[in-house]
Amino acid sequence: MTPLSILIADDHAVVRAGLRTLLESRARWQVCAEATDGRDAVEKAAKHKPQVAILDIGMPLLNGVEATRQIRKSSPATEILILTMHESDDLVQQVVEAGARGYILKDEADRVLLDAVHALSQHKPFFSTRVSEAAVTGDTSDNAKSSRSRLTPREREILQLLAEGKSNKDVAKLLNISVNTAEAHRANIMLKLDFHSLAELVMYAIRNNIIQT
Repeated sequence: MTPLSILIADDHAVVRAGLRTLLESRARWQVCAEATDGRDAVEKAAKHKPQVAILDIGMPLLNGVEATRQIRKSSPATEILILTMHESDDLVQQVVEAGARGYILKDEADRVLLDAVHALSQHKPFFSTRVSEAAVTGDTSDNAKSSRSRLTPREREILQLLAEGKSNKDVAKLLNISVNTAEAHRANIMLKLDFHSLAELVMYAIRNNIIQT
């Protein structure tokens, strides 16, 4: 029988260690890789093709929502479980739209994590009982969806990097694009969101859980 392969992505080493210990207490469950940020998670998921990937939302360089979207493209068979401290229906809606089928809170992980991973390994959804049914089913308003879809996936990536304090040159290097292209994306983001300063962009990123304070 093939072991169940699991990817853990969280920027805190102590959290990853605790999750690994709990997960590998189950027979034939194996953590195949650990990632320290969202971009690292995407790369390791593409390499290892885990059956289940456990992602934190507030990871640097690429948040859990965007990481989910990219992992589902590169490894469609990988089921995504979001593990977060944020009890937010809007956030649940975002990750469901991105392709995640599981969402649990960190303060209940010791009780429900193993059940959640088992459910996802059977391609069954698993959501915390503390999020609403509307969030789980993706029953969202057109206005909320329109606001999130205003930016392209690449623009959302760049918005996070800019909000984290990266320069246009830093963004270009991380994404392997030219500085001119990075500047053009930044200008488009500011135009689409009608922002006139970096401070407005940072506040938007915080309000929408793109970065964590």
